[in-house]
Amino acid sequence: MRAGTPDAALALLDFLDPGWDVTALPALLPGQQRLLIQLPNESDLHQLCRAAIRDRHVIGYTDRLWAMSAGGRITTQPRHPVRSADDLALMCAPGTDRLATAIAARPDLTADVTGRPNRVAVVGNGTALPGLGPVSPLAALPALEGKAALLAQLAGIDAVPICLDAVHADGVVAAVRAIAPTFGAINLTGVAAPASCDIERRLRYALDIPVYHDEQHGTPVAVLAALRNALRVTGRQLQTARVVVMGAGVTGIAVTRLLLHAGAHDVTVWTRHGVLGPHLHGLPPHTAWLATYTNPRRLRGGLEHALTAADAVIGLSAAGLLNPALIAAMASPPIVFPLARPEPEIRPDQLAGSSALVAATGHGNPNQISDLLAAPGVLRGLLNARAPHVTTTILLTAADVLSGLIGDELLGTRRLLPDVLHPPLVPTMAAAVAAVASSQRPAAADQFSL
Repeated sequence: MRAGTPDAALALLDFLDPGWDVTALPALLPGQQRLLIQLPNESDLHQLCRAAIRDRHVIGYTDRLWAMSAGGRITTQPRHPVRSADDLALMCAPGTDRLATAIAARPDLTADVTGRPNRVAVVGNGTALPGLGPVSPLAALPALEGKAALLAQLAGIDAVPICLDAVHADGVVAAVRAIAPTFGAINLTGVAAPASCDIERRLRYALDIPVYHDEQHGTPVAVLAALRNALRVTGRQLQTARVVVMGAGVTGIAVTRLLLHAGAHDVTVWTRHGVLGPHLHGLPPHTAWLATYTNPRRLRGGLEHALTAADAVIGLSAAGLLNPALIAAMASPPIVFPLARPEPEIRPDQLAGSSALVAATGHGNPNQISDLLAAPGVLRGLLNARAPHVTTTILLTAADVLSGLIGDELLGTRRLLPDVLHPPLVPTMAAAVAAVASSQRPAAADQFSL
């Protein structure tokens, strides 16, 4: 904008709707000011663009999302540039012929002369894009590229987005098995349940490299770490806390299993059919397992019965299922993790003024619980140890590291976990995971899976 100071620029923004967040950025030229405007949705963006075109003070505008995405999120560069005919001979034939002959005789040499040990396939098919649900494979590609870019930046991993035009489990499994020789690990993301469980299980048995699933491995690690710290803030222990998990989908089952492995004894799972327990019959296998090994108080009925006097509730279900009255019936102070996407079970602002300790997903939320807190560190550790599987012990170790990276001076009601970009996060988690994975190599009996 044509303005001498940030205050002068802000005074000229009478065309903005109330509530839009505006931040002044450093000016590039005298007499001009740059502003960063956060908008809640696409329609407001179009409205702003139209208004900016009419305003004589506006020189130009840029949509930062489209600007940073131009040309894609990632690129590939050679480790050694080719500058001569000799370099070309080493990079292609006859150099590659010699390497191929050596690897054919000794397959383990692949780890020495190819990038496979540091390469991860970020695999999805667009059937369950977080926050959006089913989209086309092409529409899922920006999310896969973004995940690959973060793995590269945060963990130094050569991550490659692989978007499959395959909906059924058989097609996904066949495709991943076919490309597996290129990679040191597989990262499944954005694949709809229940196929995602079947895909992970079949690939785990078929491949000699780890198969990491965001919803089945990453989110449970982040939830367990956040719950431990929330209980720590309120002076409670996981072993004696009453925890309610809302939802028995892939993530709900995986979170419940990891909580039980971590030492939680009083976990109750609620679904739209009611509180799970031994009194229910004819349930699907995964749900029947939850009914058998949870709900030690043998509760029956609806959500209100499960939440009465509970210490914590972890929402992995659907929007709007919680309300202040239900939260008020919980033990004080209640721990509330409304994690459904795109809309949570209850909005944090609905609990403003209450004693509830709230963690939620969402941009700008300091208590954000995200699978990205686990994926870079866990995958880096698995690659470093050349581990064949993701195990329960590895996930528990990752949760220990994640919860321990918040010091007493920062831990509180508005800060339960470190930021995804916290510098010590990835190296600390990777070192711990690699140590555990190396010690487990002789036997992987505790593979974590649904």
